[in-house]
Amino acid sequence: MAAGQRTARRGLFARLIRWIGRLVLGLLIALALGLLLYRFIPAPSTLMIARWLSLQPVERQWVPLDQISSALIRSVIAAEDQRFCAHSGVDWIELNTVLDDEDGPSRGASTLTMQTAKNLFLWPGRSYIRKALEIPLALAIDLAWPKQRIIEVYLNVAEWGDGLFGAEAAAQRYFKKSAAGLTGPEASRLAAALPNPSARDPGRPSRSLQAGAARVQRRVGQLGALGNCAVPEGEEDMD
Repeated sequence: MAAGQRTARRGLFARLIRWIGRLVLGLLIALALGLLLYRFIPAPSTLMIARWLSLQPVERQWVPLDQISSALIRSVIAAEDQRFCAHSGVDWIELNTVLDDEDGPSRGASTLTMQTAKNLFLWPGRSYIRKALEIPLALAIDLAWPKQRIIEVYLNVAEWGDGLFGAEAAAQRYFKKSAAGLTGPEASRLAAALPNPSARDPGRPSRSLQAGAARVQRRVGQLGALGNCAVPEGEEDMD
């Protein structure tokens, strides 16, 4: 009887291993397909999908990168990920600094590529588990997509208010103009609002948001050619 039980347990364990292997393989195939499709089609974020499923409104108009002001591209890089053009999806220098800090991942260190991975494939919130998943996803995205596609997707799925996604929708709501027409000061206010978009109104900036926008503008000036990889050809010096 004991031998039969051991055999049954081994059989159950083997089936469990096979099931886990198939699950992992299925997830990897789904990820590969997602990376391929999102390389070319307008990508939704998981937060947008959750709102659609719960019948909540979503305001987003996808626009290609050449229809987004280079001032906004540079402002977002300056505010969120100044080494965007230099790293391969993960800023290991900043990540190691954060992991050595007692606050851990709650303090940030997410590159624009990692944020794109989170927006497309993961869930909101902060945890070691999500951060651990962000890293391989970001490396895969950086390998599969050019830098301009990464910033294009990011700027079309970033949240700028309750149910408000993407640069075009944000520009229309806050400044009554297209994303292509954003000025440097307007772009810096949008970029400064990103860490907490539900509490920051770029159209009616608080004193703290104005101060954050001023910091973004100074960083844009310091960025120089480090942001050129993300700006469409011919617009490198058009801010």
